[in-house]
Amino acid sequence: MATTFQRARNEEQRAVRRQAILDTAAAMLTEMPVAQVSLNELSRRVGLAKSNVLRYFESREAVLLELLAAASRELVEHLRTALPAAVDADAPVRERADQVAAAFVTAVAERPVMCDLISAQAAVLERNVSPQVAADYKRTAIANAVALAQLVATHIPELGERDAMRFMAGAVMVTGAIWTHAHPSAAMEAAYAADPSLAALRLDFAATLRETLEVLLSGLLARASGQGRP
Repeated sequence: MATTFQRARNEEQRAVRRQAILDTAAAMLTEMPVAQVSLNELSRRVGLAKSNVLRYFESREAVLLELLAAASRELVEHLRTALPAAVDADAPVRERADQVAAAFVTAVAERPVMCDLISAQAAVLERNVSPQVAADYKRTAIANAVALAQLVATHIPELGERDAMRFMAGAVMVTGAIWTHAHPSAAMEAAYAADPSLAALRLDFAATLRETLEVLLSGLLARASGQGRP
């Protein structure tokens, strides 16, 4: 149900309007994929004219980038607790690496909206924003990636901070790519149903992401130890 707002007359009221827009967009994302979230529908649901929504956010993409930044910060805080509980500090390094990968996959799989936003980030969300909004988002994204890399390095010190950051950069990119492929279009779903042999190309999101991250960590650890070098 749409909420009708009076004109915001001070910064506190503007902050309330801005949060209402974010909350409404977040609610929409629980009902539909990123591609179906329109500025017109967002405006209708929040109870503001489209022109008024654009006073707070320069575009639909700017709203969604802010939601992605907030979701990423929440993931960092979740993993601060989840990783120590999931990783056996006394286990061999390869076992700890697999435990880190498993904990990361469990966390992101529980956050489908975040995964959908990540999958749209580079190709869609970063395409209709100003340089200022883009820069602000990237600063937040880098800070979140650094925080995640530090958590990984805490549990896999053999990796080192540099390779922990490489791991996190790769983890984010493959999360978006695998999410897209694991959620095919209606036409592709129909093709799979009509010809089961095609289902060999269908991906299970969590299983594929976990295997990919385990391989990535194994490769980085092998290089760090010199085993992967000629």
